[in-house]
Amino acid sequence: MGAMYLSLQGTLVAGRVKWPDFAHLAHHIGFPGTDILFDGAYAAGAEATRGLLDQLNLKAAAIGLPVDFRSTEEAFRKGLAGLDGAARFAAAIGCPRMTTWFLPSSDLPKPQQRRVYVDRWSACAEVLARHGVRFGIEFVSPVHLRKRHPHEFIWRMDETLDLAKDCGPNVGVLLDSWHWHHAEATAADIRAAGKDRIVHVQVADAPNLPPDRIVDNERLMPGEGVLDWGAFFGALKQIGYEDGISPEVFGRGLKDMEPAQGAQLGYDTTMAVMRKAGVA
Repeated sequence: MGAMYLSLQGTLVAGRVKWPDFAHLAHHIGFPGTDILFDGAYAAGAEATRGLLDQLNLKAAAIGLPVDFRSTEEAFRKGLAGLDGAARFAAAIGCPRMTTWFLPSSDLPKPQQRRVYVDRWSACAEVLARHGVRFGIEFVSPVHLRKRHPHEFIWRMDETLDLAKDCGPNVGVLLDSWHWHHAEATAADIRAAGKDRIVHVQVADAPNLPPDRIVDNERLMPGEGVLDWGAFFGALKQIGYEDGISPEVFGRGLKDMEPAQGAQLGYDTTMAVMRKAGVA
């Protein structure tokens, strides 16, 4: 059985490093994996991208879904038309995982919004399945985002798992420790999802503040806050998770650091909590 591994994620460099320099930075710092920056990698092509990853001995952890499912039906259909090529690319570079996220509030009432997402994500999942690509959807949980739009939507892990199951057998959860914590989820929720329904994992820590003072773009590095990393990683180990762990940390002064400094900080802090939890 393989082991979970660290992957460089764009927030650590505050979005300032483009592909292929991003992959070279991941290799330079010592990340075993890298998130794929879709636009640059796709423009380079599957052969060149796979060659670069092989040259740098990097695993491709995850790639964002290049489809606009949040706005009009016309925009969604336009994006869906190009998804087959993107899915073929993901499979060819050894990254059979695409991910996206959704807000925990909406302009539509919850049942209506849920139907829209199930219809659109099911269509995406069907295309991805042709190429053996899994699809991870990320729940978002802070209170201030639950109130951004008129209607509260899904923000709990168990509800997200049910939503994923309604979208197809290759659909699961993009599990972010930050949202897991603020949704008051537990190790049991991770075990209930199981290996087949956790597509990718992102990590960040949270300050010791009441829920109404938590801001989504003010996160901490793993180990700097109050998350129970033993429970989080222990549950992932129990289910046999063996894919990427991407530190996704907004704020934390990263935009004021050199990109390499931010990437190194993310690597060092995340490795420390993984070692302490016995998974690295």
